[in-house]
Parts: sequence; structure tokens; C-alpha cells
Amino acid sequence: MAMLCGVALATANAAAVASEDARHAAVDRQSAPSVAAHDRALEQRLRQEEARLRAERAPYPDYFRRAYAAYPAIPRGTLEAIAFVQSRWQPIAPAAENHGHHHMPDAHGVMGLYAGGGFADQVGEAAALLGVPVERIKRDPATNILAAAALLDRHLRGKSVSDPESLAPELVRYAGFGQAPGESAIGDYARASFAFDVLLALDRGVDEKGMVVPERPIAWERAFDAETLARLGAPFVRLDVEGDRIETERYAIDPVSERLLRKPETDKAPDMQPLSTDYGPAIWSPAHASNYTASRSASVSAVTIHTAQGSYAGTISWFKNASANVSAHYVIRSSDGQVTQMVRHAHTAWHVRNHNSYTLGIEHEGYVNNSAWYTTAMYNASAALVRHFCASYSAISCTAAYSGAPSSGINVLPTSVKIKGHQHFSGQTHTDPGINWNWGHYYGLLNPGSGGGTTILDSFESSVGHFNTSPAYSGSTTGISTASTATRDCATRRNGNCSLRVLLKDSTSSSANWAVRLLSGSGNPGSNTSLTRANGRIGFWVYAGGTGMSVGVGIDDSDGTERSASRTLPANRWTYVEWSLTDAAQWNAWVGGANGAITAGTVKLDAVWLYRAQTSYDVNVYIDDVQIRN
Repeated sequence: MAMLCGVALATANAAAVASEDARHAAVDRQSAPSVAAHDRALEQRLRQEEARLRAERAPYPDYFRRAYAAYPAIPRGTLEAIAFVQSRWQPIAPAAENHGHHHMPDAHGVMGLYAGGGFADQVGEAAALLGVPVERIKRDPATNILAAAALLDRHLRGKSVSDPESLAPELVRYAGFGQAPGESAIGDYARASFAFDVLLALDRGVDEKGMVVPERPIAWERAFDAETLARLGAPFVRLDVEGDRIETERYAIDPVSERLLRKPETDKAPDMQPLSTDYGPAIWSPAHASNYTASRSASVSAVTIHTAQGSYAGTISWFKNASANVSAHYVIRSSDGQVTQMVRHAHTAWHVRNHNSYTLGIEHEGYVNNSAWYTTAMYNASAALVRHFCASYSAISCTAAYSGAPSSGINVLPTSVKIKGHQHFSGQTHTDPGINWNWGHYYGLLNPGSGGGTTILDSFESSVGHFNTSPAYSGSTTGISTASTATRDCATRRNGNCSLRVLLKDSTSSSANWAVRLLSGSGNPGSNTSLTRANGRIGFWVYAGGTGMSVGVGIDDSDGTERSASRTLPANRWTYVEWSLTDAAQWNAWVGGANGAITAGTVKLDAVWLYRAQTSYDVNVYIDDVQIRN
């Protein structure tokens, strides 16, 4: 990571570049055995991290219980969700973690409380409310959690909070940034993004390394207005699976992503367009004009990967702050891979000092010392964005991406490596994306199908990657209860140590047969991995703990989403199921103008489908090693 310059500096002279290339030519290409060794080392670090975090977090549930007892107006689960959004339940110690990245104001503790410096002084305000020293709030987890509760309760006093949706405006005010005089409380994009992310954690539920946020379905239309919902990407259809959906002449619901979209013909003001003109899937939310140069002195020829050392919403807010003197072209959210563009490609963002003039910069939400931020959804969304760069700029090749070992220090790479981290450019002092960014995996996402063979999309060994939403999350799902769950399970598995356990519970209010759309990509198809159609076969191992089950898959094709023919499962044994992407007889049209055949050169996995006749009994289904074979 690097402290940014206020202006783009001149590119290093040709002699220095040649010397650098000569010194580092050996790292241009990484051998397959080396990449495998890096992956094994990363897997071992993740296991050690999980053991450490479970022990560290053991007292946290009691701290949260004490906070709710002291401030009973706060709905249960809210504080855990805020902690998840701000720190992923790992106390932030700026002296060790922030390194002054982008001069962004420091956050402190498990609740990620700010202490001024451009954002609100939440630590100081809480110290006054509680009558305790500032340093105690910063360093003691129990007091840090209590401090956040006191701050939120201050906004809730005298208000009825009977459901999570009522929290939205209070969370907007609580956020701690972007509160310029005269701003609308609900209109500020960064603060609304913070509130949305907290409610999203409640909506999906989170069960991660010893900490739990219970799932509480959110009625999104009661939390935000339609324009804000369209910009934030709320999972809207979930509210009404019977078809009485909120569609008007100005807004429609996309049947695949299940999100509210603004109809193009009603868009009047260019400044309010929810989508970027440089990259279609991105939201456009411009940085302050004082934080970038509105031109370029060199053509685009490289990409810089950053870790923000802060939250998605906080990073967006900081880039909009007139005094920040810093920016990046894009910011990506950890939870679902949402992408916000803040600087146009034709303009120079200030993110990598003397290399600003020719690079595109991507900030990834999170902190370098906590791997939990680097989700499958984030990797997939980031890789899709960079593949777009590779297709748009002849000087950037996805095969020229770094694919070696991650590191925690400065590791300057030659200029022939076009896609690399902040720590890989010369003249830098900071070290993002750091030791936890999986470059080998990222390279594979940038170059799908390049190696042939089998690519594992989800092994469930150290985390739930693509399938991290509950079975009942999709509005297309019928027949099952919201009490159904999808969790990583290390007792029953086909390969490795763990699998995904899908517990299906019947909905007592419905007699419909079970049809479960177990969403991939965090429920956001745009953040899924691209799959190569040529000779491709999508499959997985599955174990049904009962009779009558069948399974299928959905594939996002260029003309809509196709759904596969179903495969009947035997009870109580592992079975491998597979579908050929090139055999039209194995596919049926579903939504979006699909024609019943996979026709695009590259496609994406939308979901695994689970089917059964309605029953009152619980059924366990286990899934392992979801994969594409070419």
C-alpha cells in the first residue's frame, strides 16, 4: 500500500525500467508445482487462522449479550452484524494494520469505531456517554462493543424498532462518515451502503469461525426508497415469491439477479445513472473532483490490486471527501462483490504514486491481515472487472498477471507483469494486498479454462465460497421454510475434510413441492466464476439423506438462464452428477429469453437446484467439490 501523491508523477526512466525487468525476469512465469505449493501454504495459514479466531472470539457472545442487556432497544443481532461489516469480528489496531493507507481515518476495535481525522469521533463520543477512557474503548473488546451500543442507542431513543427495516435510517446516522451539513440522511450513497451491508448480514445470516448473526429476512422496500434500492442492489424479489412484485413504469425486477433495476427509458439525469458507462455491472458514484486528475498523460497499460484497509462504505466516503487527495477507479464489496466506479478510465486516479498515469486501480474492501474479507464473490467480481480491462486495452493481457506466492512486504515485479498488487510496483512503501491474497487462484479466474482439466469451483474446505446464502434466500425457491440452512460441515464429506450441508425444512404455510434455487455467487450472478463452454461439463458430488430427491443446475447464458434436466438421487450414498454444456438435450429454457441450449462461449453457474415432493420431514443434502471439467 502506498501513501498517495496529490498529482500523477512521471513514469520511471527507461534505463531504470530495463534494469528492473532484468532483475525480476525470473518471476514472469510461475510453474504449476510452485503455484500448488503456494496454495497449500495458504490453506495451512487459513486453518491456523481459523483455530486462532475461534479461541479469540470465544468471549464475544457474552460481551454482546451484556450490551443488549444495557441497551434493550437495540434488536438482537444488530451489533454482531455491525461488527461483521466493520471488522469481520477481528479487533482493528490501526498502528499494526492501517499503515496510513490513503490517509483514511483509523477505525478501532471489533466494532470498527472511528476516532476523528476526517470522520466522526465515535470513540470520543462513546467515551463521554460511558464515562470511560478513550484508550479503553479502543483496546478492550467488551468496552468497544458497549460503546457501539451506546452510540446506536442514542439514535434509537424514543423510537419503536419492531423490525430490522426500521433500523435503516438510524444505521445511516450511526455510520460515522459522509455527514456534510445539509445532506439528506437517506440520500448519501456511502452511508446508505453501510446501512445496507448491515441489513444484508441480518438478511442472509452469517455463521463464521465461532460467530453467528441469525438470519432475519429483510423487507427491503420498508428500509430504503426505490432509487436507493436500485443503486444498492438489494435482493428484492425475496419479499414476494407469488408474483405480486414491486414493478412500476420506472422500476423492474430482474428475474435472474432478483434485484430492483431502474428502467433505462426513465433515466433523466446522467449524474444519477446507477450504472457505469466504462463497465456495465458497476454502480457509478464519482469521487470528489479534487481527488483525481481529469485527464491522462499516458495510455492505460496496467492494473493495480489494492486492499482498502477499511470498509466498502468508508472507502467510498473517503474518496468523496474533498480533503482526501486520494482515489481509485473502483471499489469492490466483500459480502457480494458489488462494484462501484468512482473515477472514469479516461481520468487519472491517485492510488499508486509514480505509476498513477498508466494504471487502473481497484480497491478491495477489507484489511490485509484478515483473510475473511477475500470472499469468493469479491474474487469473482474483481476478476470479471479485470477481464473487461484485458478485453478493452491491448496493452493489458490477463496472461500477464502475477500468479506467484503472496507476501507481506514490498516485492517489486517487472513492468511486463501487467496485473499485480500495490506492493509490486516500484517506489511504494505499503504492502497490499498482502499475505492473504491468493494470486494463483486469481490468475485462474482471469484466465478461465486456460489449463484445461478440472477446476474446482467450491470444495468447502476452509469456507463456504459461492454457496453462502441460505436455501430459502431466492424468491424462486418454493415449498421450504426460511429455517432451512446451508452450512459448511466437516463430519460428512466426499473429498477432503468438509462439504456443504443443506438442511431442508418444510414450510408449514405451503403445500407446494420443494424447488430450491441454491444460489451461487452470494446471490449475485455477476460475481460468479466464468466457465468455458467448449467441451465443458459442470458437476458435483451429492449425498441425499432421504428418498425422492433430484438435483439440477442453472447456467447464466448470453440469452438468459437455462435450467438443466434433473438427475434422480439414490438415498444415503454419494453420487457424482454432471451435465454437458454442449449437449442441448440436457438443458431447458428458464427465464430471460433463454432458448433451452447453452450457446455462449463463456457462461456462469447461477445455482444448484434441489427438488423433492412436499414432505413434512427434514431432509439433509450434502454437496462437495462443485467443478467444471473441460
